[in-house]
Amino acid sequence: VQLQASGGGLVQAGDSLRLSCTASGRTSTSYGMGWFRQALGKEREFVAAIDRSGTYTVYADSVKGRFTISRDNAKTTVYLQMNSLKPEDTAVYYCAADNRGTTVVRTTPAYWGQGTQVTVSS
Repeated sequence: VQLQASGGGLVQAGDSLRLSCTASGRTSTSYGMGWFRQALGKEREFVAAIDRSGTYTVYADSVKGRFTISRDNAKTTVYLQMNSLKPEDTAVYYCAADNRGTTVVRTTPAYWGQGTQVTVSS
């Protein structure tokens, strides 16, 4: 599975941004997918995950209520809608995928896309 993330940018605190991650590969629609982020000088952390059907989602406490993960299997794309952005959301965001369930997606996914930078100014 190959993953291509896009949609990052520079925004102000309180603004919204939507990230996209398009998966390609023969069975990409059977994979759970997720988003992680890594701020400068910090470890990569889990942000959100969604199961292959799109019916189950899970979020990190720090983004709950502000971020929404969704997917369009017809387009093999997963989205991360980020609202009420804060300066502490500044990071490189990575999408990830795995076919072993969302528990694995949120911890040790097998496939990673390249990162997309999100910068939130105060």
